[in-house]
Amino acid sequence: MADTHVLVAGAGPVGLTAALELARRGVDCRLIDRLPKRLPHAKAVGVQPRTLEIWERSGVVRAALDAAVPLRGQLVYVDGAEQARVELALPPQVPYGFAALPQYETERVLEERLARHGTRIERETELVSFAQDADGVTSRLTTAAGADLEVRSRFLVGCDGAHSVVRKQLGLSFEGGAFHEEYMLADVELDWDLPAGYTVRSMHRGADGTVDALLVCIPLPGRSRYRVSMPAAPEVSGGGQPRSAPAVGVSHGLDSGPLPRIEHIQEVLDRLSPRPAVATAMRWSSVFRISHRIVDRYADGRVFVAGDAAHIHPPTGAQGMNTGIQDAHNLAWKLALAVKGIAHPALLDSYDAERRPVGEEVVGRTVRHAAQGVQSDPDDLATVLMREAQLLISYRGSPLVAAAAGHPGPAPGDRAPDCGGLRDPIAAHPLRLYDLLRDRDHVLLLYADAADRLTAFDELAHAARDAARGELICYGLLAADVEASGLLLPVIHDDAADFRRAYRTEGSAAVLIRPDGYIGVRTDPVGRTDVLCGLARVFA
Repeated sequence: MADTHVLVAGAGPVGLTAALELARRGVDCRLIDRLPKRLPHAKAVGVQPRTLEIWERSGVVRAALDAAVPLRGQLVYVDGAEQARVELALPPQVPYGFAALPQYETERVLEERLARHGTRIERETELVSFAQDADGVTSRLTTAAGADLEVRSRFLVGCDGAHSVVRKQLGLSFEGGAFHEEYMLADVELDWDLPAGYTVRSMHRGADGTVDALLVCIPLPGRSRYRVSMPAAPEVSGGGQPRSAPAVGVSHGLDSGPLPRIEHIQEVLDRLSPRPAVATAMRWSSVFRISHRIVDRYADGRVFVAGDAAHIHPPTGAQGMNTGIQDAHNLAWKLALAVKGIAHPALLDSYDAERRPVGEEVVGRTVRHAAQGVQSDPDDLATVLMREAQLLISYRGSPLVAAAAGHPGPAPGDRAPDCGGLRDPIAAHPLRLYDLLRDRDHVLLLYADAADRLTAFDELAHAARDAARGELICYGLLAADVEASGLLLPVIHDDAADFRRAYRTEGSAAVLIRPDGYIGVRTDPVGRTDVLCGLARVFA
């Protein structure tokens, strides 16, 4: 008998996401963390639009937006002269923009939401070892009070960071390399006249034309607050050599050596700031080291790794935390179905198949951008911004999704785009598609642009719900002038034809949207066999 369905090790943003996604689906989980409280460090500060879409489905987006500030763009300076002003503009159908939110606030928002589902972090509790068998995982934990605990769970998820105990004990390789440079980080107020909401990147070029000094300032909530980063001053630097190298040889993250003081930060500002700037009110500082590594697999039996336990890389483009949150989100809905006993036997294998290629791409891209700058990306700016926003991630080719059928719109494996202009016959205000997906798992949309195309919609919806073991919501999505004609399905009208344009469909179509907002099945026209086969890849 298991003590809990899922044990999650590590209560950073990734572990909190995993626990929240499990808890809100009624899965019993325990979330442990070795720290006595949240750290006050603004480590990960960039929140991507795709993460905000995920948080909308999880019910935390409003609290996150209330605590965040918008990121409007980036100002790039070389030797004091402005070289570029990049506006972070996304297509109008994307529901959220870029935001800045300190990691401790991200953790607070997620932790408070998790508590509403009855799950709290077990702090000062550390995973020491574990052993798995055919039926579950037995984990040994220790507490600050010296207690030894044994916990039996059906699954174990390691969200325990770059020096992950879970990864080490599984024997996963963690191939990659490390940058020799060390950087100072600090959370300060900057008294300068640059516009609010813009990241500032200021570089100095040496005699040979290469960049030999760099200052990056990212806006934070608060009056003139920024998270600043810059090469470490000699008196706080280890000269590129880790001061306390961990046993696995991974050197990544905040250092425990001498802390930068405000005068160290000011000295760099005096040299590199494009405008006169005075740093005050420093909340914290540290030295940061960067590695780039990825595991050879994200899962082994009943044990999984996510976030920094699976991949680490330069912070360029604020990809790390956001990628980890999406790891956890992808895994959690699949674990929930497995715990309920209604998952296809191979469903959990799709976590590695879908997320490891994403991790590889992010590691490779951030390393290139760290060395050459984002401006070296060969794609046009609109594509670069969509990729940095993590809106171009696709699972085409995943064992869970059908092959693309050649229609021009979003295909199976692609992110399901939002659209507006929808009308519920009862509601007095228009809806977005994402309103229909909020707090839902699998959603099947059956679209028709004429009444004679409604044949068998109710029958297909009934069969699909049976195939999904009741874990499915169905909607009849009809063009504005199509009457429901006695349809038993809930009916939504595409009054502004936004759905038809966004999904580029004519006639009839079936679109199955997964719990993580990706398209699992798309069939034009509606095809009963395609829909049921798609569900059979997920459900037992």
